[in-house]
Amino acid sequence: MSPSAQKHDVFQAIADPTRRKVLKLLAEKELPISEITSHFPMSRTAIAKHLQVLSEAELVSGRKVGREKIYRLHPEPLTELKQWLSFYEKFWENKLSILKHIVESSEDHRLLVIKSEETDKK
Repeated sequence: MSPSAQKHDVFQAIADPTRRKVLKLLAEKELPISEITSHFPMSRTAIAKHLQVLSEAELVSGRKVGREKIYRLHPEPLTELKQWLSFYEKFWENKLSILKHIVESSEDHRLLVIKSEETDKK
């Protein structure tokens, strides 16, 4: 299989910050490659390569309209990413719960110290 015929997975496709920004732009509306390129400090050819990776991951598709190619987002493949991330949410939620407990405990402790100091002054 030639490199251009290889299918990229969603994780590889979104690994690059430029491609993530392209996806964000296309989430708002369909855009021609010329307009997508105007948002980046790189050549049209470089953006075309990024769009190719996104197309191979089935995250975007392009259709010819006159002399331009108009690209649109296909968010369905992102479901795989969402499912993968949802597994790890329980760890983040656990850490946030622990942090909340620590903050609230130290806040309670600080209030007790303040009240104790006020009592000592009387």
